[in-house]
Amino acid sequence: MNIVVVGSGVAGLTAALHAAEAGHRTTLVTKDALGGGCTALAQGGVAGVYGRDDSPAVHAADTVTAGAGLSDRRAVDVLVGDGPARIAELIARGVSFDRAADGTLLRGREAAHTHPRIAHAGGDATGAAISLALVSQVHASEIDVVEHALLVDLLVDDGTVCGVRLIDRSGPLEIHADAVILATGGAGRLYAHTTNPVGATGDGIAAAIRAGADVADLEFVQFHPTVLTTGDAFLISEAVRGEGAALIDDDGRRFVFDAHPDGELAPRDVVARAVAARAASQGAPVRLDATMIGAGRLAARFPTIDAITRERGLDWSREPIPVTPAAHYLMGGVSTDLDGRTSLPGLFAAGEVARTGVHGANRLASNSLLEAAVFGARAAAAAGDGPRATHPAAPGRRSPAPAARPDPLVPDDQWRDDLDQVSLPQLMWDRVGLLRTPEGLAEAQAAIARRRAASATPLTRSQQEEANLLVVAEATVAAALARTVSVGAHHISRHPALIGA
Repeated sequence: MNIVVVGSGVAGLTAALHAAEAGHRTTLVTKDALGGGCTALAQGGVAGVYGRDDSPAVHAADTVTAGAGLSDRRAVDVLVGDGPARIAELIARGVSFDRAADGTLLRGREAAHTHPRIAHAGGDATGAAISLALVSQVHASEIDVVEHALLVDLLVDDGTVCGVRLIDRSGPLEIHADAVILATGGAGRLYAHTTNPVGATGDGIAAAIRAGADVADLEFVQFHPTVLTTGDAFLISEAVRGEGAALIDDDGRRFVFDAHPDGELAPRDVVARAVAARAASQGAPVRLDATMIGAGRLAARFPTIDAITRERGLDWSREPIPVTPAAHYLMGGVSTDLDGRTSLPGLFAAGEVARTGVHGANRLASNSLLEAAVFGARAAAAAGDGPRATHPAAPGRRSPAPAARPDPLVPDDQWRDDLDQVSLPQLMWDRVGLLRTPEGLAEAQAAIARRRAASATPLTRSQQEEANLLVVAEATVAAALARTVSVGAHHISRHPALIGA
């Protein structure tokens, strides 16, 4: 078998290694240098290390609760069932998770977890440690690596995916394959404020949509509640709150308890909305108070965060630091079954690009690296079986097709002109962000449809990225309009003044 894997985060690296180790000729395509993307930026860790009174069943229950009841229970059972083996595999491949003096893995706790079960490395550098180890394994293998190559489209022959069309530094490039595994990550660059790197432009999702693959749950975009307001977006790990840090307003009050009895350890969608609402009402960012943890513990447990905050003139061991929500993770994506198969024969997906059903309406913290490793391995195994037809979209979950024409709810030409001058990321932040209204979604849909109608065939890498973002934006807005009730990360606000807060 000739297998092409697109993406070099934990999902892509895992899939490529498993495919190569199974004896398949494997090509790994990556948009930037090998090991780029979101994985290396992940701070928190990998959920799935169980202690006293904890178990895969409890982990599964926490996942379903965080997902607002919309998680696919079969997929969750696969996640927690395969999880320990994948964590053991990461250790065997050279990931040095942090350990206690007796040699046992240290376990952190994050929001919506009932127990500490998160393995971490380098304190708050888990993603970097995983990326480094897996990249080293790829270099030592016979995997062909194509770097600095942007996915343009999938090659499809008689309804079966048979390769990829790329742009690399030399120009257009086609690679033919018996199976393609998408591991291209999410689309955080849809939003003006995001924790994602510049390459997160939804390339795999857009290519899959253009090829006719089913996508689902694109309306569920997770906004991380604690991103520094000073300088470029920098995430303050949820694990900091797991260690005891508190979110406070200008009066020093822990306001998140007004929204949920778990306060700062409530599901991310709840905390993010509470942070946005309180910041809007007081006219200033809320603050994260980690002073009770102590300077020594902060530096030892969170060395990366400690260094960055101090570089930006903040001493978080002495004073609370200002934070705000930002787009972080896409729960939806290309629909897959439990083995990464999509609705197109020959096409598989794993990681953030995929909608496995694990996350439902809201991702449980530190499940993403685990999901990528689990389903990256499963996708590689299934791809080795050859291209064959797969599952239909789950009932009631498939994202609707984009509207054929602009929605008529744009109120007047002046408003339309103003909206058309706004950048796509700002439009998405204002109208399709943390808080949404039906009117705002309709306005965004109309503006995006006009932009797509006026867009030309992309000729450069940057133009292709812009085209991909437009495709994903259109599908995201259509999905958000179709879901008329609030659930999880999709929140329909009746208070338009808070939009964009």
